[in-house]
Amino acid sequence: MKLVSVKLPEEVDKRLSELAKRTGRGKSYYLREALLEHLDDIEDIYLAEKELEKIRAGRSKTHTAEEVRNHLLSV
Repeated sequence: MKLVSVKLPEEVDKRLSELAKRTGRGKSYYLREALLEHLDDIEDIYLAEKELEKIRAGRSKTHTAEEVRNHLLSV
């Protein structure tokens, strides 16, 4: 496993420390769990936003639903 350093707001660190203390698990356990739980969603959001920027700037081609349907029927 790789070691990663992260800066947290003081209030978040306090909450994380308290959770770790009360459950007997390390803070890294909960940070890892949070990342594993939410990383897919975060990737989807940010990658979709980048693609939308490209579409709005005319750097990415779009297709209508009918164009996609016609293409799929012709394959």
